[in-house]
Amino acid sequence: MSVAHRPATSTRQPEPESKQVGIWLRVSTEDQARGDSPEHHEKRARHYAEAKGWSVREVYHLEAVSGKAVLDHPEARRMLDDIASGHITGLIFSKLARLARNTRELLEFADRFRDHDADLISLQESIDTSTPAGRFFFTLLAAMATWEREEIADRVAVSVPIRAKLGKPLGGAAPFGYRWERRELVPDPKEAPVRKLLYELFVEHRRKKTVARLLNAAGHRTRNGSKFSDTTVDRLLRDPTARGTRRANYTKSLGDGKRWVLKPKEDWVETPVPAIVPEELWDHANAVLDAQRNGRKPAKKATYLFSGYAVCDCGQKMYVPTDSVKYVCYRCRNKIPIADLEAVFAEQLRQFVFAPGEIAGHLASADEAIKHKEELVCGLDSEAQRLRKDMDRTLRLYLDEHISKEGFAREYRPMEERLKQLEDEVPVLQGEIDFLKIQYLSRDEILSQAQDLYGRWSDLTAEEKRQIVEQIVEKITVSKDEVAIDLAYLPTAPPQSATKRQRNFTGSWRRRA
Repeated sequence: MSVAHRPATSTRQPEPESKQVGIWLRVSTEDQARGDSPEHHEKRARHYAEAKGWSVREVYHLEAVSGKAVLDHPEARRMLDDIASGHITGLIFSKLARLARNTRELLEFADRFRDHDADLISLQESIDTSTPAGRFFFTLLAAMATWEREEIADRVAVSVPIRAKLGKPLGGAAPFGYRWERRELVPDPKEAPVRKLLYELFVEHRRKKTVARLLNAAGHRTRNGSKFSDTTVDRLLRDPTARGTRRANYTKSLGDGKRWVLKPKEDWVETPVPAIVPEELWDHANAVLDAQRNGRKPAKKATYLFSGYAVCDCGQKMYVPTDSVKYVCYRCRNKIPIADLEAVFAEQLRQFVFAPGEIAGHLASADEAIKHKEELVCGLDSEAQRLRKDMDRTLRLYLDEHISKEGFAREYRPMEERLKQLEDEVPVLQGEIDFLKIQYLSRDEILSQAQDLYGRWSDLTAEEKRQIVEQIVEKITVSKDEVAIDLAYLPTAPPQSATKRQRNFTGSWRRRA
């Protein structure tokens, strides 16, 4: 049993003017594993105090705390306050390395004790800082402790490049978008899509704050749950891990509380890892960052009509690079001129808005979807009412002792469980109905006003055209010789259909020389 706060049990009574001391306990986890427990050190210090006729007033516990920096530890601050107030006038510890292993902190401890006429007593080194010899050895041994720590740090530093070249973890968390799996970096299924989206948004908008705002608005967060900031976006864009190159051993600290700086490039270690984004996309994003860092402010963002909707048939989204007049796939280099894609879209839009059958089909399908869900809700409500009546009847039979307790449980529990299911299902369906009605009205309004859209298309502003695209386009797939346009103009289909009802238009164009 620990005797951390038990007064000394010596039969010898301390004299009225006996020295009031504290005991400092800091035992490393390695020492404890060898059986060198804090209780052992405390008993040793108490016996020493007893032999000196001193009274132990306090015990300061810092078990398993690193000795590199202890001044800011709550127990250290409590001890120094007790010294300053005169509550104790001496501190007993097992050896210097247990007090602190940092020369500066050891000397600061000594200065604080000297200023208040208090003593430091190291049992193993037999040091008493009240004597010149004690102070000399104290300084000498403290320097040796620091030397030992720096030797360990040097050995670790030498091993870092070797471990980095082998692709082994060097400590710390994996970069955002990755996770450690069997000591290797692999894409994280939840974070990797967000990391890729970050690059795509930056290439499209060219503003770090805009990217952070869009990510936060979509509900994405950093690994610790914080919102994205422009600083975070910049750091992630610059990190080459996303393109498949892990960089290690490239920074070093200037000391406690100081900044980190880059090491010489010849010391850097780069190893391949699975890529999250194509190298062309990473290069493009970083070229924009470099241009902005060199004083070129991002130009006002051009409104590209189909950004985010144009998709290559290989599955990669297509964007318009700087100073280009084409949508480009960064993966397979498929491309289509901006003017050609807009011409194909306008023609297919004309075919749609001037097809009365399509409009009528839209309205009929929307009505059918809403009606179907309303019928489901009505049926579930009827079933819930019937269940409540059956449950009430079963309860009355039990209260009138017409059925046993076991029979009641056998009949009542299934009905109770089914009623709970219905009470969960009905609000979900009602919410879907609300959504469909709002969606139906919104899209119906757009379609009803779209009859003269083709005739006015060339007169619309880029923003007006973009709003129309956002309302009616699901996806535009660009292959080698044709464009497939999926219009998501219909409300969600009834439950028996797993996909949205869409109209797929296909147009062809010839590549310009």
